[in-house]
Amino acid sequence: MLAQSFSRTVWLLSVSHAFSFTAASVTFFLGGIIGALLAPSVTMATLPVAASVVGTALGTVPAAMLMSKKGRRFGFIGAAILASGSALLGATAIWHSLFWLYCFSCLSLGASYAFVQHYRFAAAESVATEVAPQAISAILLSGIAGAFLGPSVVNYASDWIPQHTFVGSYLALSVMVLIPAIILIWLQTPEQKTKTKDYPSKTVRQLAQHPNFVLAVFAATVSYALMVFLMTAAPVSMHVMDGHSINDAGIIIQWHVVGMFLPSLFVGKLITNYGHRAIMVAGICALGICAGVSQVDQTVAGYWVSLVTLGIGWNFLFVSSTSLLITTYQEAEKYRAQAFNELMVFGAQAIASLSAGWLLSATSWKTINLMSLPLLGLLLVVIWWSHNKLSQQQ
Repeated sequence: MLAQSFSRTVWLLSVSHAFSFTAASVTFFLGGIIGALLAPSVTMATLPVAASVVGTALGTVPAAMLMSKKGRRFGFIGAAILASGSALLGATAIWHSLFWLYCFSCLSLGASYAFVQHYRFAAAESVATEVAPQAISAILLSGIAGAFLGPSVVNYASDWIPQHTFVGSYLALSVMVLIPAIILIWLQTPEQKTKTKDYPSKTVRQLAQHPNFVLAVFAATVSYALMVFLMTAAPVSMHVMDGHSINDAGIIIQWHVVGMFLPSLFVGKLITNYGHRAIMVAGICALGICAGVSQVDQTVAGYWVSLVTLGIGWNFLFVSSTSLLITTYQEAEKYRAQAFNELMVFGAQAIASLSAGWLLSATSWKTINLMSLPLLGLLLVVIWWSHNKLSQQQ
C-alpha cells in the first residue's frame, strides 16, 4: 500500500499530474486519427504522435535547466500554460485543416510534457529517502486517472462545434491541462540548500562512474523504449495484421495503461522491502512473459496478457530506476543528473516510436517482441555488474 501520510506536496503533484497526463493520453488517442484527416498522405498520419514524442525528448534539457534557475513551481506552472496554449493552437489547426500547424501543436504539447516528467522527482525530494519509491509510485498511479479522463472528455467534446469535429476536443483539453497551473500555486518545494557554484558538483562523466547511476539510467531507458516500441506497434498488429476489431485494440490498450500504473499501489513498498535490483529483475521477468506469449498466442487474450505484462514490467523497472537514481547524486547535481536521465529515456523513446511502425511492417509482431530479448539480457548483465562493482568498493 502507498504511504498514508505523504507530504502535501505529493498530493498536490499527484492531482496535478492526473490533469497534466491528459495531454499525452489525448495525443496518443487522437493524434493518428486527426493526422489521417489532415495529412496530405495517409503515410504521414502518425507524424503528429511522433512529433509529440520528439517534443518531449527536445524539452528534457531545457526543462531541467529552467527549473534549476527558477524552481520546480515556476517550471510546472509554466508548462501547464504552455500545454494549454498548445491545445488551443491544435484547435485552430483543426478548424482551418492545417496539418503542419497541428504537428507543431503536438510538438509543443510534447515539450510541455518534458516538465511534467519532473513531477516524480519533485515528489521524491519532498519526503524521506526511504519513502521516496512510494512517493514516485503515487505520481505514476495518478496517471490512471489522466489516461481515462483525457480520452473520455475529448471524445464527449468532439462534436461541440458542428462541422468542425475535434475542435471541441482540443478546447476541452486546453482547460484540463491548465488546471495544474491553479493547483500548483500552493506548491511548496524544498529550497536548494547548496548553490552549485559553492559546492564542487560532479559532471555527468563523473556521475557515470557510480555503478548505481549507470544502472538507473540504463534501466529507465530500456524500460521506456521497449514499452513505447511495443505499445505503438500493438494496435496496428492487432487490427491490420491479425484482423481484430478496433474496439478490441482499444480495450487492450486501456488494460495496458492499467498494467502500467496500477502496480504503483504496491511497488514502492516492494522496493523498500526487497531492494531496487530485485524489483528490476521482476520487471525483466514480466517483459519476458510479454515476449514469450507473443510467440504462441496472437488472439485477443494473447495480446491482453502481452500488453498487461508489458505495462507491469515497465512500472517495476521505471519506479525502481527512478528511486535508485535519486540516491546517486548530491543536491547541487540533481538537475544535471535528472536532465541526462530524461534525455536518454525520451531520446530512446522517440527512436522507438518512430521505428515501431516500420519494423512491424517489415517483420511481424513475433519478431519485434524477440528484438526486446537482447536488451533485457544486457540489462540483467548491468544489474549483475553494478552489484559486483559496489561489492568490490565496500
